[in-house]
Amino acid sequence: MSAQMMFPENPEFPLIHTRRYEVRAFRMAADRLMLRGVVVDEKPAGLYLKGDEQPLWLHHMIVDLEIVYPTFLIEKASATFHEHPHLECTHITDHYKKLEGMSIARGFNAKVKELFAGARGCTHITALLSAMAPVAIQAGWSMRVAASSSGEPNAVDEGNFEEQRRRQFAGTINTCHMWDENGALAAKVKEGNFVEVPLSVKKRLKELGRGEEEWLNLK
Repeated sequence: MSAQMMFPENPEFPLIHTRRYEVRAFRMAADRLMLRGVVVDEKPAGLYLKGDEQPLWLHHMIVDLEIVYPTFLIEKASATFHEHPHLECTHITDHYKKLEGMSIARGFNAKVKELFAGARGCTHITALLSAMAPVAIQAGWSMRVAASSSGEPNAVDEGNFEEQRRRQFAGTINTCHMWDENGALAAKVKEGNFVEVPLSVKKRLKELGRGEEEWLNLK
């Protein structure tokens, strides 16, 4: 999706600030994934320094998390500051080693606030971590699909598949109105029933002239 589809190409008012978050998940192995999160604060060209033709980045921070699947425990964590306003900003980076051993599933954001909110951390990294947590859960589904599609061994054996399925769904319960613990989707999971094909997948399968059974057969 291009920037033009998200923001007006010729805005009515002059642009004065852009914040970008980007989070990507990488499958390191059947039982391991890496999340990289990036936050950037950008001032448009010429705003802070007259005559400067290039945008100015005030913040550029990167967080890497190595996560064990399917437990979602953070095994390794690092924070890197590439652009920051003060020399002392980087003094906080080692504090993020405290993420190691934590689960990035349920309760993660509350724990992050407890450890790093306010003067205990960097506000930009704290916001970035909040953006990274739901990506880990989304990546969990991708881990399962990748293993099934490639025929590689899954991190979960067949005997524990249903247990893992419930654990995976547990990370989504009460995260939004669709996943209300008393709602229809949660009831389907508790009963062991299949949850419907995601609308975007259904649409793409139709465009490709392929049936929904292709998705339904994936574990």
